[in-house]
Formats: sequence, C-alpha cells, structure tokens
Amino acid sequence: MASTIRVPPLPLHHRRHLLLHLPLLVTAAVLALGGAEAGKVPAIYVFGDSTADVGNNNYLQGSNAKANFPHNGIDFPFSRPTGRFSNGYNGIDFLAIHMGFRRSPPSFLSLTNKTNHQIFKGLKGVNFASGGSGILDSTGSTITMTKQIQYFSTIRSNIMMQIATEPAYRLLSNSIFLISSGGNDIFAYFTKNNSPNTTEKDQFVATLVSQYENHLKALYTLGARKFGIVDVPPIGCCPYPRSLNPTGGCLDILNELSLGFNKAVQSLMLNLSSTLEGMKYSVGSSYEVVSGIIRNPEALGYKEIKTACCGAGKFNGQSGCSPNATYCSERHHYLFWDLLHPTHATSKLAGSAIYYGSQQFASPINFRQLVEDEN
Repeated sequence: MASTIRVPPLPLHHRRHLLLHLPLLVTAAVLALGGAEAGKVPAIYVFGDSTADVGNNNYLQGSNAKANFPHNGIDFPFSRPTGRFSNGYNGIDFLAIHMGFRRSPPSFLSLTNKTNHQIFKGLKGVNFASGGSGILDSTGSTITMTKQIQYFSTIRSNIMMQIATEPAYRLLSNSIFLISSGGNDIFAYFTKNNSPNTTEKDQFVATLVSQYENHLKALYTLGARKFGIVDVPPIGCCPYPRSLNPTGGCLDILNELSLGFNKAVQSLMLNLSSTLEGMKYSVGSSYEVVSGIIRNPEALGYKEIKTACCGAGKFNGQSGCSPNATYCSERHHYLFWDLLHPTHATSKLAGSAIYYGSQQFASPINFRQLVEDEN
C-alpha cells in the first residue's frame, strides 16, 4: 500500500511558500483518510474513462479494455483485481474517501441485477466510468460518455420513484458529479495525425470541448449542479508514449494537446458557471500533480518515473499488466503502475492535492470547498 500522503512540489516561483502549504495539506489529508466520517455529500456520480473505472468493463463481452485479473489489484484489500487499472485504488477512490465514503461507489453494471440495493436506487452514488471511452462517442469501443449519461438518467428515474420530487432535486443538486475523461480522445487523434499543425490542434480541441459542453449541459438538465472535473495529465510522459520515442523522452505533442484541452476546459467551465444558474465547479489538475512528481521525484519518495511497475518491453510500456507480466516490489516508489495508468501511491497523492490543495492543483476552488459549498 502507499506510504505517507505527500503533495507535489510547487513551481520555483512558489517554492518559498512550500513550508507553509505542505504541513497543513498533509495533516488534513492524513486526518481525513484516518477516520472518514459519514458522507459529506449525499452521493457521488462518476463518469469517464479508465482513470475512473472501477469495474464496468468487467461486464463488457469482447472488450480488451479490462483489468479484472492479476497483477491488477495486488494492493487492493485482499489483493483483489476489481477492474481498476491500478495496483490498488484509483484517484476517484481517494476523492470519495476524502468526501467521507469508503471508496468510489460501485460500477453501474455490477448493480443491474441488484434492484433492491440502496446504491442502485441512486441514493449514495454510482460509477458509470468505462476504460477506453472518451468525450467523443467515436473514441474507443466501450461505454461512451453519452451512454454513461443515459445510464445516469435511469438512476435518476429510480431516485424520483423512491423519494418526493423536492428531496430528489435537493439530493442531486448537493451531490458531486465527478468526470475524468479526454486522454483517450487525444490518443485517438494522435494515432491519426501525429504531427498536427497549430490550426489542426486548435480545431481538434474545439471539437472535443464542444462535445464536453453538450455532456455537461445534459447532466445539468438532469439535476447536476456540483461538478468535479479532473483534467488530462501529461500523457506524453506515460511509459507507452515514451516507448515510442527513440530518445525515451516524453512525446511533446501529446502533452501540448493535453495542455490545450485543459486550458479550454477551464474557459468552458467558467462560461457555463456564469450562464447555468446554480452551477458550481472545481477543475482538479492531474497535469500539475504528475508534472510536479516528474520535476522533483526524490522529494516525493519516487525512485522511478519513466518505467511502469508492471508490463513488458521498453519502459514496461509496450504491453499491459497481464498475469504473465513482471511487476515491481516497491510499488509506492513508482509513478506508473502500467503503460498508461498511475500507481495507488500516485492516485493517493493526486486525490489529496486536488481535494485540499491550492489553486495550482484545483481551481477556482478545490474539491473540499466544492463539497462544503452549500446551495
């Protein structure tokens, strides 16, 4: 399991404030993880890709985008592979813990035969995320974001049948809607055009953000008011892209696309919050967290930031973490678990930074402030 919660280093121009930020952030995070209280929000609804999936893809026949086998989950309770693309918990689990829950709510498809289950009724939250999916319905071949929102609409109908209209609206408006998506769309675009010019990059980002806006408005129409958005990390520095680079360095074009998308998402959220009544949001920066680790790994307890813990080939980044793959013993010293996903330790750090951190890690407010902001 991961060691002490730490936060990524601040940039050089903020380094003098590090001693002020770090003890408070770490202490708060340790206290929260040490004794999670009852849920601080009524429910959590999760949408996105493999960075948020907790097992929906286990139920998809014919899909290769699965992680419900060893060595995945080796650090999960009882060393159980659950479908998380991690050696333990993912970032959504840690955000849920900070909000007072045991971990992420269960996957939607695991509950479809449990119609009497309180969570299936929608009262505590559901995770709809699907590894391999994207913001665009053309990305991947798993559960599209459009379909995930349709599934939520089913849950919403269940809620409306369980409780009166006014309490149902209040439950939804006070719940947190977590979304972590966009990386797969960028990868898919890169496979078609690995050297786009500025105009092409701008057009792609505009298309992607336009569709994101449609999804957010659909959720708002269904009652969502509090949005916790997790941006795209520097995916060009993952082991798989590094394995494609003759120098072994990060693939800059992927990081440029990620940064362009993240900047556009910030503008989108600001615009939506000023036009949609009652909408509140925080954008958590996984990009800043991972970049901070790469800039200063030793200070954060990392020994390996390029090679995946589990996999095969160059940087262990040329094939996924399979039962036959080798895996590292000091997993808490690795940034990456497999060719594309972070370790439990990295997700733990990211969850703390996004939940409690300064505007470097979550803006315009952090996730804790979003949770505590009452309508």
